[in-house]
Amino acid sequence: MKDNPIVKVFKKYCALLVFGMATLMPVAALAHEESAVVDEQDEEFKHGEQEFDITEFIFHHIGDSHEFTFWGGDTEGKTKWVGMHLPVILYANNGLSFFSSKEFELNNDASVIVEKNGEQFVRYHGKIYYASDSATDNNYVQLDDEGQVLNARPIDFSITKNVFSLLFAVALLLWLFLAVAKGYKKNAGKAPKGIQSFMEPIILFVRDEIARPNIPGDKYERYMPFLLTVFFFIWLNNMLGLIPFFPGSANVTGNIAVTAILALITLLITLFSGNKNYWGHILNPPVPWWMKPLMIPVEIIGIFTKPFALAIRLFANITAGHILVLSLLCLPFIFNSMPVAGGSVVFTIFIGLIEFLVAFIQAFIFTILSALYIGMAVEEPAEEH
Repeated sequence: MKDNPIVKVFKKYCALLVFGMATLMPVAALAHEESAVVDEQDEEFKHGEQEFDITEFIFHHIGDSHEFTFWGGDTEGKTKWVGMHLPVILYANNGLSFFSSKEFELNNDASVIVEKNGEQFVRYHGKIYYASDSATDNNYVQLDDEGQVLNARPIDFSITKNVFSLLFAVALLLWLFLAVAKGYKKNAGKAPKGIQSFMEPIILFVRDEIARPNIPGDKYERYMPFLLTVFFFIWLNNMLGLIPFFPGSANVTGNIAVTAILALITLLITLFSGNKNYWGHILNPPVPWWMKPLMIPVEIIGIFTKPFALAIRLFANITAGHILVLSLLCLPFIFNSMPVAGGSVVFTIFIGLIEFLVAFIQAFIFTILSALYIGMAVEEPAEEH
């Protein structure tokens, strides 16, 4: 018995999902090296003793880290830290080293040394370095006059918050769509039930409102697994990023490395799908001969600016939304005023609700632009009458 066409799409979707996430995993593991920031335990700020640092607070919460914090962890030890330590995987001079981030003791100022395979490591502002031979100001990193760390670094493949959330999203999507595909097989020809009745309108929305209008003819069917993967992966991670507790709270789609890889996949599909008409417009644009030396470089640059805009748009919008919500939460601490706290909560809830809408919109925009670029690559030349 032949599979239902929707079941075939689901099978392709699951295979593409596993392949795509396998590509994203090592990138996301290294991505925190650029985006990781100070991940220190939360402090109790007392009026008149220490000024509240809004910048550190915001970047602490939108950055990557080696732990999930559930609650607690003040510097005076009154509230015990409760959370989940994640695996640290380093490729150093003496080979691979595996250990738990617990060994850093929640330390981020390079004052705690972890020794593995005859090598010493410290964590400073969310990044792992080789420890210096001597301590300066109670830490084992050397800084230049501009505050840049001079210590060398091992290659870091650690399972950070972003990597964990990415794997969690993959597992959740695989479970969800395999369950839906199984339901279609079991209830072939019948009205969808349960989770099927929820997912089918969304899948049809991606097909009828994104794929068909932008990819000509029946060619859209070839790209449906990719478009479904991108749409649901971005949407799910956007939603998880809005949940302030485990297994949410990670900023996966606010990580430029992840969005860049998604955009790169769109670029590669576009380039390998391009027909003679597509490449003809780029390498031999239909303009007067004297304009070709100018237009050909412009068209070639345009190939790369499109996916660049895709990556930046998703990254910037998601990150800006998180920063806005956190900034509103910080207002009572900045003004040190209880009346401000009431307004802060109201505006935070309002912006938070808008962020749920933005989570869907950004997934939609990324997917529809990807479909548009692919459609431009496979479009046949119009017949002249």
